[in-house]
Formats: sequence, C-alpha cells, structure tokens
Amino acid sequence: MSRMFLAFDVETAAELSVGQFQNWKRHRPLGITCIAAQASDGAGPITWDARQAGLGATGRLTAAQARDFVDFLQRMSSQGYTLLTWNGTGFDWDILAEESGALATCRELATNHVDMMFHVFCERGYPVALEKAAQGHGIPGKPAGMAGFLAPQKWAQGHHQEVIDYVAADVRITLKVARESERQRSFRWVTSKGARSSMALPNGWLNVRSALQLPEPDTSWMSDPIPRARFTEWLR
Repeated sequence: MSRMFLAFDVETAAELSVGQFQNWKRHRPLGITCIAAQASDGAGPITWDARQAGLGATGRLTAAQARDFVDFLQRMSSQGYTLLTWNGTGFDWDILAEESGALATCRELATNHVDMMFHVFCERGYPVALEKAAQGHGIPGKPAGMAGFLAPQKWAQGHHQEVIDYVAADVRITLKVARESERQRSFRWVTSKGARSSMALPNGWLNVRSALQLPEPDTSWMSDPIPRARFTEWLR
C-alpha cells in the first residue's frame, strides 16, 4: 500500500523583487498570507488565508493562527500521514517556525517529513524546480503568469483568488509528483536545456533525516555549488 501523504505550501506576504526573493532571509520576517494543504486521500486542497481570519486584504496570519496550522500538521503526522513539501526544508518550514514561534515542533516535523526537492539535491548536488518535475511526469503545471515572488504583490493588489489558486496548484502538483514517482520507483524531470533526466527511487522518497545521511555528491564540475547548510542551517 502506498503511503498517505499530506502536502502543503506557504505563500508569504512581503513584497520583494526577484533578487530580494532569492535572498529572502535578509528581508525576514516575510509573514504569511495563505497556506494550502492536501491529503492523498482528500478530495482537494484545503486553504487558510488572512481574509478568512478577518485580517484584511493585505493582512498576515497572526502567530496564533500560524501555530494552529503547525498543530494541524502535527495532528496529521500523528495520524499516520507523511508530511510532504517541495523545498519545504529551505523555505516553508523555516517561515512557519518564525511566524508561529513553534521552532522546536517545526524542527522535529521538518526533519521527519519528505522534501522531494531536498532529497534530489542531496543525491545530485543541485535543486530541480517543481515545474520541471511536473513536466517530467506529464503532469499539468502551475497557472500561467504566476511565480512565488509575484504572489505577495498579487495579494496586495487584491488578486486573492489568483494567489489561492496558485498555492493550491502547488500542493496538487507536489502530491501528484510524489505519488507518480513512487509508483514508478523513478523521479523524472526536464532539465533547463530541455533534456529528460531521471533518478531511481528504489525505496521511495527519503525524509530529510535520511536524505542528510546520503554521501555528498561530486560537485567539482560546478562553479558555485550550493552547500546543504543553505537549506538546513535553521534546523541546528
């Protein structure tokens, strides 16, 4: 029987340029506008957002509301769901820990969850974009005209449903990639040059703790390799 996954994704509130977003830690706290989560046995994504909390068009979830979501993840984990993200180790969990104040809980949950992008990174030495993973598995990708750094701007401009559709699409894609690649025992993606590549998954996706035990790959061919600590420094 396949694992029961619960995928989630967080959208932040701070309006940053592309360059600022790539170095988002210099501009924290970013705040949270909305979150989506979907269970593998669920009908569709569930969403939480600042409007539902009565915080206005440009509001951010409060610490208590962020903590409520962390508690929800903890509950689902205790019920046997494997928490699932794409780059959650280096972004979503770090944001949740800061916004909720539940650092210890987020560290524990993050270490035991499956971050597919982080698994790929630990094995190959470079990250892969979720959109490229979707293409590799023939899964419809993200809504056109949207990107992570644009979501806060769209939210502030009142395009709330567009942002919610975007975060919901992310969890649907994440869940589909996880299930399809585990079924095939192979993760597939399309490279930046348009070629198709794959990585065997003989034992399925590894959680963060197990991925960190993988030997460091040879990155001598890279001009500026990314250290694992960039994703995990907040876990220490």
